[in-house]
Amino acid sequence: MNALQQTKWLNLCPPAILVDNASLAVTELDTKGYDHCTIALIMGATDIACSAATLTEGDTSGSGHANITLSIYGTATDIDAATSALPTATDDNGVFLWEFSLTGRKRYIDATITVGDGTVGGYYTVVAILSRGENVKLTKTGRGLAGCLQF
Repeated sequence: MNALQQTKWLNLCPPAILVDNASLAVTELDTKGYDHCTIALIMGATDIACSAATLTEGDTSGSGHANITLSIYGTATDIDAATSALPTATDDNGVFLWEFSLTGRKRYIDATITVGDGTVGGYYTVVAILSRGENVKLTKTGRGLAGCLQF
């Protein structure tokens, strides 16, 4: 069995409309039963930088969230041991990841991604992959999928 098959995928912010001078509408993530999380901010065409890209956590759904210090793009250290940079207007079709252990984390994770004020803005989506689960159901529904072909 491939380890990537034992995951749950969640579309936290489906691509839909141009976002300009606003925060993305990101669905809060319930991490119960999983030990690891990867969240991807996937950019389409954009003409403006993000002014914020960070994760927050809380014990209760919908309230009491606080920034996760090591998750703040623009201040946190990246995988190359350099200071991370916020997504810019030249990051068309780029992917920005947060990869982290859920050990010691609060149950609910949310993303705060704010797009600056550009001429038209940009297209964005946010996808999460929960992995190392206690009881992963190897079905489309159990894995958060609309379809899955295995061969």
